[in-house]
Amino acid sequence: MYRIGVDVGGTFTDFFVYNEKTQGVWVVKTSSTPKDPAEGVLEGLRKSGVNPREIMVIIHGSTVGTNALITRNLPPAALITTKNFKDVVEIGRGVREDIWDAYKDKVKPYIKRRNRLEVEEMVDYEGNVRIPLNEKEAREVCRILKRRGIESVAVVFINSYMNSENEFKMKKIIEQEMPGVNLCVSAEILPEIFEHERASTTMINACLSPVVSKYLYRLVDGLKKMGYEGDVLVVHSGGGVMTAETIAYYASRIANSGPCAGAIAGAYIAKELSGIPNAVSLDMGGTSADISLMYNGNMRVTKEWWVEFGYPIMFPNIEIISIGAGGGSVAWIDEGGSLRIGPQSQGADPGPACYMQGGDKPTLTDAYLVLNRLTPLLAGETKLNRERAEEVIKEHIADKLNLGVADAAHAIVQIANAYMADAVRLICTRKGYDPREFAFVAFGGAGPLHAVDIAKELGFPKVIIPPWPGVSSATGCLLTDIRHDISKTFIADLATVNLSSLEKGFQEMEDEALERLRAERIREDRMQLLRYLDLRYVGQWRSLTIPISRPVPKTLEDVRDQFHREHLREYAYSAKEQSVEIYGIRVTGVGIHDKPKLPQFKREGEIEDSLIGRRKVYSTEAKGFIEADIYQHERLPPGASFSGPAVIQYYDSTAYIPGGYDVRVDEYRNIIIDVK
Repeated sequence: MYRIGVDVGGTFTDFFVYNEKTQGVWVVKTSSTPKDPAEGVLEGLRKSGVNPREIMVIIHGSTVGTNALITRNLPPAALITTKNFKDVVEIGRGVREDIWDAYKDKVKPYIKRRNRLEVEEMVDYEGNVRIPLNEKEAREVCRILKRRGIESVAVVFINSYMNSENEFKMKKIIEQEMPGVNLCVSAEILPEIFEHERASTTMINACLSPVVSKYLYRLVDGLKKMGYEGDVLVVHSGGGVMTAETIAYYASRIANSGPCAGAIAGAYIAKELSGIPNAVSLDMGGTSADISLMYNGNMRVTKEWWVEFGYPIMFPNIEIISIGAGGGSVAWIDEGGSLRIGPQSQGADPGPACYMQGGDKPTLTDAYLVLNRLTPLLAGETKLNRERAEEVIKEHIADKLNLGVADAAHAIVQIANAYMADAVRLICTRKGYDPREFAFVAFGGAGPLHAVDIAKELGFPKVIIPPWPGVSSATGCLLTDIRHDISKTFIADLATVNLSSLEKGFQEMEDEALERLRAERIREDRMQLLRYLDLRYVGQWRSLTIPISRPVPKTLEDVRDQFHREHLREYAYSAKEQSVEIYGIRVTGVGIHDKPKLPQFKREGEIEDSLIGRRKVYSTEAKGFIEADIYQHERLPPGASFSGPAVIQYYDSTAYIPGGYDVRVDEYRNIIIDVK
């Protein structure tokens, strides 16, 4: 009867519960449990009141992988590679995150140098085995790692993407010498050129697999004990879902799980509910703000991303810009006397000072409360203490800057606005997109508090706030399909490529995709296969991904023309006289499953029925407190309209509408704001 989406965030664990029979929806928020994230999910399910035996499916996004990498709370892991190549992951590409900061050191690899061991073997660039694997040396390496208590092993041999014979011999030896050890080989994880990227992805996968497996085992076991008998699906970075069993092997794919679910929700709200094909989404929670973009109805996807700079993960990922600006982000004064926000956060424990759980530093949430823009009762149960928020802002910010408490709180919010506006520019204007052609979709617990200010700053003509903004990532979990992305290196000139060889390469990958979908019990009529080419101008390093039809067409002129157009949009130039090269081929296997049909509401009552009071709210334009209307979102009738200044209270969030802005409510109870 029920579909449940769950988003495990740094501060709250959110639930979106959909009743399949009645199309009814309700939402639940509970505090996250960082020490055991599965416990927060189980507690939230109990709190929802849903009988686990009546749940059809649970789909969830999680920050477990991200947090494990950032905190380095990882199991003992090792890397086995070709002789003289153990420092590839550390040398990387020899670039800095900030080329002007000579004092900022690159973060250390996830596997220590002493645990990166080498064996004798060699495959050349054409795939010829020049030196067979030294099996005696390989077994000795296994014995060393066994004595060191290594729990997970990554195997990355040079040029194994062309011929994996030696890598699989090594895999077999490890299975014999170290039974039960977690094992990842690059030929299975990422059979692509570029040894650093392949080594980094395989290393991260090996480090995360035990962490993710332990978490998922704990979650699945707990759900079974409660009576749930269905699958536990996990959102991955490519914007799809996998079963818990599959994701345990491809663990690096969920290092950006939660933010991707939010991006999917933002795109759905704009495209499907509002009919807008171009949208930028802001998902601002308790710890971070995540920004994504949809153009012509398609999400921007990148092939290279990272949690920490220098260690790329080469699986497809919805392109998201994340910054450390959330409701729990700490405001502080730097050595030069300037006000800063984040990236450090108070998180769920102890939380902002106004939560009265031991927090002693000023946060954005405290600033909202001082400005009277925030509902004093959070998630229907957490009472916020305004006096305590004033105390910490006065002590740490106002007194040091010689400001009043309200002015200091306003400065904190303005700094956060500036940070987020800069992040939106990175994914929008700097990529060749004009904000005037996009809607701005704002959600998360804190996003609707900043939406209008950011939209005004950047020129977005319209703001959309969804009906359940604080749990939109959980909503996005239910809007995804099963998705497997498979890639491999395939280098050829686009003009002279052997079309039969290209078709054969695609078919081999499609067979693997179909095998994975069948293993996840997807019906044949619900399967979909998508093909892509990675193309670049000859001599370039970076490539663009262009879709191609099935089967391979007799001529690739249309593909070439599309590449030129995309290159012009992305980089502001194209070279039609230049030869175009195929760099790689990709296949995406999609298992389509039913999505919830979000309820449409009938107009009942008048706008006055949702007006629950008035209070003084700090106004940027007035530079002080002015009277504002307070509306309860659940009572707003579709078709109603009103103007700011106003505050809209939700169970899971709060929206602030400055004076002079017109607001209307659509049939889904989305809030639509026209930005002048």
